Amino acid sequence: MLIDTHAHIYLDAFKDDLPEVLDRAREAGVDRIVMPAIDVPSIYRALELCSRYEGLYAMAALHPSETAKATDADFDEVVRLCRERDVVAIGETGLDYYWDRTFDGRQQDFLRRHIRLAAEVDLPLVFHNREAFEDLVAIVEEEQSAARHPDRIRGIFHCFTGTNEEAERVRAVGFLVGIGGIVTFKNSGLDKEVHEIPLTQIVLETDAPFLAPHPHRGKRNEPAFIRLTAEKVADVKRMPLEEVARITTATAETLFGLTSS
Repeated sequence: MLIDTHAHIYLDAFKDDLPEVLDRAREAGVDRIVMPAIDVPSIYRALELCSRYEGLYAMAALHPSETAKATDADFDEVVRLCRERDVVAIGETGLDYYWDRTFDGRQQDFLRRHIRLAAEVDLPLVFHNREAFEDLVAIVEEEQSAARHPDRIRGIFHCFTGTNEEAERVRAVGFLVGIGGIVTFKNSGLDKEVHEIPLTQIVLETDAPFLAPHPHRGKRNEPAFIRLTAEKVADVKRMPLEEVARITTATAETLFGLTSS
């Protein structure tokens, strides 16, 4: 079985056919889906889906792009909601320097708050990183050095598209890499990097409804398509699909504290 470690299935893109989307996921061998938050309302939407469907789990956090207008009250609500039973991670937090560089300081401040919260409640982190790798790694290193429980600062660099050398730096701070549909893109070059990254450092994700893998590129992504990513990783690693599924699933179960299905 497979775990989609990052899917925004609470978004309006799925409002008309979510039951069918979940049926297709199960048919593709995806039995659990973890939903990252982007703001406080999205945490509530994810938790509501968890109450209605088996095999769904939520995260709690403020996306870095949301920190431009986020308040202390918003973060207080993240703190409260992260203690809900179905919340298995603090995410997605991180840094995004692509769209707007006018509030880098606020992004970094909220990132540090999320990291410290994760260490306090002993939940993994899920990082968004866009054109901010050096700062993100440096902040993780600083927070681990200052933490009472540095081993609790662990998690996933979501939507990893970096080099094997960058993956080694991620591994050095105790984090995994989330590999999604981009690995199937013909000219991405990510397949060559994934070939060198240990499979035990990899978890699989869709980022649905975004970044659908080939041959669905440009269309709505959904959790069932994670099988295409798993097949590509298996091809790159020259391993049976079943072995890729077994190892990546076990890694995700350990990180999120999920029981084996």
